Amino acid sequence: MTDLQKTIVVTGVGVVSPYGIGLDCLQEGMLSGKCCLTPAKDAYPGFTGTTAPICVPLPAEGSRSRYSRTDRLAAVAARDAVAHFDCESAAFRESGVVMASTVAGLTEIDPEIAQDPAAWYRRGGLSRAASYPVAHVADAVGEHLGICGPRCAVSVACASGAMAIALAANLLLDGVAPMMFAGGSDALCPFTLSGFSSLQALDPSPCRPFDQNRKGLNLGEGSAVLVLETLAGARARDANVLAVLRGWAMTNDAFHPTAPQQQGSGLAECMRRAMEIAEVGRGEIGYVNAHGTGTPLNDIAEANAYETAFRGRSLPIPVSSTKSYFGHCLGAAGALEAAITITAIRSGALFPTLRLTDPIESPGVDWLRGEVRRQPLPLAMSASAGFGGSNTVLIFGSGPA
Repeated sequence: MTDLQKTIVVTGVGVVSPYGIGLDCLQEGMLSGKCCLTPAKDAYPGFTGTTAPICVPLPAEGSRSRYSRTDRLAAVAARDAVAHFDCESAAFRESGVVMASTVAGLTEIDPEIAQDPAAWYRRGGLSRAASYPVAHVADAVGEHLGICGPRCAVSVACASGAMAIALAANLLLDGVAPMMFAGGSDALCPFTLSGFSSLQALDPSPCRPFDQNRKGLNLGEGSAVLVLETLAGARARDANVLAVLRGWAMTNDAFHPTAPQQQGSGLAECMRRAMEIAEVGRGEIGYVNAHGTGTPLNDIAEANAYETAFRGRSLPIPVSSTKSYFGHCLGAAGALEAAITITAIRSGALFPTLRLTDPIESPGVDWLRGEVRRQPLPLAMSASAGFGGSNTVLIFGSGPA
């Protein structure tokens, strides 16, 4: 296998976020410092807290009645990713799909369950629920694009979106498909709001990741889909390379069903492995887009992980949480943050954590806050962590000359 065949590149990025449809909308919104978080009761009467719903209308899917809101978000993001593609090529038609989700079709079935579980069951609720499995998000993308390659679903809590990208990269190297669509999609619904509320993990106000006075997370919704292929394949069709996926790694803490390991050892090991695979030193990473949920346990574990993984750098590692702009999008979070990391590399804009006034004490970390920082960024990392101790780290670099 040649270097061109071993190099994984990103040739398309599609996004649906509270800022709108498209990577440009996401970048412009974040550069403006706009926060998309609003009171949950505006969209979900009876719920307290803060969420970031998507307000742009989603295109109708015609006769595809089995498409949930999560499916539709994914389909729109996938179509956005290939806006400038030759969709008649053999490589496109044979593309594979790896999509992540945690909510999937719960958006369609949850209200009826909550109102009257017995009546829901009598009306055939179980059969309808079976129409919206997590795996259907990958099918929705494949059907929407008209591609016939292999499809795979990922659902490992909040690391799912990043893990879908890592798995797709592995499948490319194995020659499973000439091109892969990979990312995540999740929609807001009362079920997840109730779940995180029962864990006492929600902040009723806009979240403050990595702040000493943080109280919890906010939930959001959205989707992001990356188009991955080998550099050899991209050059063969004269594709525009947006970024290089230099390294990726996945680990699991095997520590607790919901709580992170407080020293962050699993996430630190994941970062170390990703840098080893990328063949880069800790001093070469210019920025980390953190998982940064704003919960007391997660943020201290992450801070400890960065201290361990980047110990020995001449300068503290710049870190921020972009969940402070539009909340935690669950299975879509890692994919959206990968898209933001690619934006940072291409624009040289490092987005600060909003509302960060009193950062966690961590001498090895340069907590980004205040204004957008401008600097050349050849390499950047996106870190994701989830319930059950799942960790995924992606390292992106600027595209080849």
